[in-house]
Amino acid sequence: MFLKSIGLSAAARLVPARLSAMERKLPNVVLIYADDLGYGDVGCYGAQKVSTPNIDRVAREGVRFTNAHSASATCTPSRYALLTGEYAWRKKGTGVLPGDARLIIQPGRTTLASLMQRAGYKTGAVGKWHLGLGAGELDWNGEIRPGPREIGFDSCFLIPATGDRVPCVYVENRRVAGLDPNDPIRVSYGRPIGDEPTGKDHPEMLKMHPSHGHDQTIVNGISRIGYMSGGKAARWVDEDMADTITGKAVRFLEQHRAEPFFLYFSTHDIHVPRVPHPRFAGRSGLGPRGDAIVQLDWCVGEILRTLDRLSLADNTLVIFTSDNGPVVDDGYQDRAVELLDGHKPAGPLRGGKYSAFDAGTRVPFLVRWPGRIKAGASDALVCQIDLLASMAALTGQKLAAEDGPDSFDVLGPLLGDKATGRDHLVEHAGVLSLIQDNWKYIEPGKGPKVNANTNTELGNDPLPQLYDLHSDLGEKNNLAAEHPEHVKEMADLLQKIRSAGRSRP
Repeated sequence: MFLKSIGLSAAARLVPARLSAMERKLPNVVLIYADDLGYGDVGCYGAQKVSTPNIDRVAREGVRFTNAHSASATCTPSRYALLTGEYAWRKKGTGVLPGDARLIIQPGRTTLASLMQRAGYKTGAVGKWHLGLGAGELDWNGEIRPGPREIGFDSCFLIPATGDRVPCVYVENRRVAGLDPNDPIRVSYGRPIGDEPTGKDHPEMLKMHPSHGHDQTIVNGISRIGYMSGGKAARWVDEDMADTITGKAVRFLEQHRAEPFFLYFSTHDIHVPRVPHPRFAGRSGLGPRGDAIVQLDWCVGEILRTLDRLSLADNTLVIFTSDNGPVVDDGYQDRAVELLDGHKPAGPLRGGKYSAFDAGTRVPFLVRWPGRIKAGASDALVCQIDLLASMAALTGQKLAAEDGPDSFDVLGPLLGDKATGRDHLVEHAGVLSLIQDNWKYIEPGKGPKVNANTNTELGNDPLPQLYDLHSDLGEKNNLAAEHPEHVKEMADLLQKIRSAGRSRP
């Protein structure tokens, strides 16, 4: 249990596996990380209004987890926790980052990528990054470092932050892809720069209008957060983004088909702005948000088809999940709320992105390895933060005491060999929550109860909350007053985890 973990010896250093991944015949690993996809957004978790046959295939041929979580209800902290095995709330500066933020993962520390690299894997990151780049004020026209290659990735092709933030260019390894040196990029999150039009001043130039914020520099007919000038030849076209990053992911698989590989494929869908390719527009009947889900499913299908074509499927561990729960209106007028048509992005859960309620972090989580895993479902408690310790176990490595301080080895449930996962989990939104057994405790909060922009219930309350998730998955009945002993026990444990600086056994 947690208290026993405090005295681990610092001498338990991470040591490489004795044999390489190829010699040990370890599986390739593909981690597909969707963005803002809710528990109820795909067919295998109950969606009926939108079709997701490729994601459903992963569930049908693997293990579908019903109690799996991202480490946070927003993207940057979830990504930080996934790669480092450390709760992001332990480290200042890991909130949702602007597009010009410095790299928030310290080069030299153990990450999921460096762990796989040490085991002999070729490692690649493709897609949304949003963990910062560089070490200070970044010159986008020169070499961009530190970045993914300094924390364990052999190669990368990135959306630097998010589609709704400047700079609206791709970064390939350490350079902006396709940049004309005669048209240098400038980026600002403080004041306007250059003479680029903004959505605020020129709404007539927009093909998609903001609903709140998102009214600064216009790129591809969409106004963004932040200001940029220059780099016109390098700017992305939103409608082509899924094709572009999926093509890069497929090429990574093709290039490394003869050696063990780890691919971190982080899609932009279904984050805003939702501008799917014309071949997906109108496919769902639910507007751009639903069409973006269909496009995401196609991306997953392309990965699966490539693994089949290269005869790699049986020895490839595919993990599919999302960085946090769903949000419907998140800044653009794409009629997402109006066109839901009975679709429930959170399924039976309460809340969503930004929320302390379970829809903020309980997300789709699927694991497929046809040559090893027996298909089925699991209610084991697992978290994306556990991938570091679990991949260490898979590759025969031992984590040092200071590495992955909150990452648990849940390889057993991931491979379908064990029914139980971790015994507790801290969830992170505006406040912290603790899940232990069937109980969930939400600490008292001081913020608003509803996000005024997204209309999401945040779970903030000046009084403690306690829910029995076994009988009340929707967190409707606060039992704190009826079980003060549970409230005290869980509040004490949460405080111990917070103050100890680690929770890994």
